[in-house]
Amino acid sequence: MSNLLLLNTALCLSSTDVEGLLQGRIIIALPRTFIQPGRSFALYPSPTSINVLPNEEYYKSNLLAITQKVIPPISSETVWIQSWGKCELCQIVNNSESLKALSQLNIWTTKELQEILLQRKHIFLAYLRVYLLSEPIEIAVNPQSQFIGLPDPLKVSVDLPVLNDRTFAQRKRQLEKLEPPLHPELEELQSAIASLTISQPVAKQLDDDIKVFLDWSSDKLIKQPDPDLAWINNIAALGDRSIEKDEGKSNYQAGTDFEIIARRSLDFLGFKVEENYKGGAGGLDLFCSQPYPLVCECKAGKSIPDRAVEELDRIGKRHLKENYLQAMRLIIGPGQPTKNLKESAQISKISIINVMTLQKLVELKAKYPGAINLVELQQYLEPGQIDYKIDEYIDKAEKEIKLRSQLITVAKELSEQDNETSKATHQSFTVTEIRVHYNVTHNPKLNDEVVHDLLIELSSPLTGYLGRIKGSNWNSDRFYFLRNLPIN
Repeated sequence: MSNLLLLNTALCLSSTDVEGLLQGRIIIALPRTFIQPGRSFALYPSPTSINVLPNEEYYKSNLLAITQKVIPPISSETVWIQSWGKCELCQIVNNSESLKALSQLNIWTTKELQEILLQRKHIFLAYLRVYLLSEPIEIAVNPQSQFIGLPDPLKVSVDLPVLNDRTFAQRKRQLEKLEPPLHPELEELQSAIASLTISQPVAKQLDDDIKVFLDWSSDKLIKQPDPDLAWINNIAALGDRSIEKDEGKSNYQAGTDFEIIARRSLDFLGFKVEENYKGGAGGLDLFCSQPYPLVCECKAGKSIPDRAVEELDRIGKRHLKENYLQAMRLIIGPGQPTKNLKESAQISKISIINVMTLQKLVELKAKYPGAINLVELQQYLEPGQIDYKIDEYIDKAEKEIKLRSQLITVAKELSEQDNETSKATHQSFTVTEIRVHYNVTHNPKLNDEVVHDLLIELSSPLTGYLGRIKGSNWNSDRFYFLRNLPIN
């Protein structure tokens, strides 16, 4: 197919059928006559019912509840066309045994399909590759017929497919073989939340994700920036007192602002920050009680003064008494500590990190909520300046995330391979199959036990990147792809 086509006709379908094609819920239409494969046409949503039965009996009930909310009202004089399609295949169904399986994969009830077969003696299934128009067009309502002429030739391109090549090919193969839906429970969940998507942004994000899982959409799962986390970008800036001075704020206000965002950062990382300690003259800046005691001193400005260690020791002992010596001690500031400060920190067993290091920890937590293990992080809180140690921890966490992402990709690649001869209904794979495929292109090489542990983690209901079919023992478990773990 060339990139540009001129269309002169439109295929007339019910508005609900057209909406189902646009949403990626279906890839077939039920024309009244055979459509020659290779033929292209605009998709005309009929303003009047062209179905054999009333809509309530024609479509599954969950679909009607959704489409009634999203299909725009059609005036009596004009219709908006927003998509076009190319017929890839046209099949003839003339036996009733396959209608139930056909209904499970589409939006029509078994009763409706039976009625069509009874009246017409056969059902035409037109497999349509659907594309969006760059701009919808408005045309006058035409008399009822399967194909209608367009008032003017319509120039279209293949730049905006509803489904990409791979997804369409998978769906087409599933329909041709009448394989059962892989995830009927997810389809029910999507139907339950879809009506909320117009008014609830959170529901829309979940709805979009489920559509990708179900191959109703080929959009990538993209985590949109959370406006509630914009404060993270200001952590390092608020540690630099010179920026605060440029804004006309006092040194005291600069220190207070930095202390507030440091408190927010530690709380975000998972520490339990005690509210009784809020700095001020002679006060302890921050004290975290869980998962282990952590005393923190915040030093805004371009340098960390030599007295910072002595101040933390003195104030910490005054407020915490004997508990101070059992706590981890931390100084956070944007400046480079002096030689004397580093030596004092080693003697007093106090850790020093740059404010940008704190920001990097928080950024990692925001990107991957489960990435920061505070108990494990404790091992890196050594005396002295430890930015390089925290960088080691962040690098280790990112490598572990990358490994998991690679295993997910392996499961996806295996499922995308041509499986014409595969007997695995769910395109599921053993630990050994996934391990062998991984080890071909990745280092270090993994064994089955390590891969199995990781796959169990990734198929947990709390993560949901993979699905698991439990076997009689651990090495007979099978796993299948559900969703990506994108990494940058």
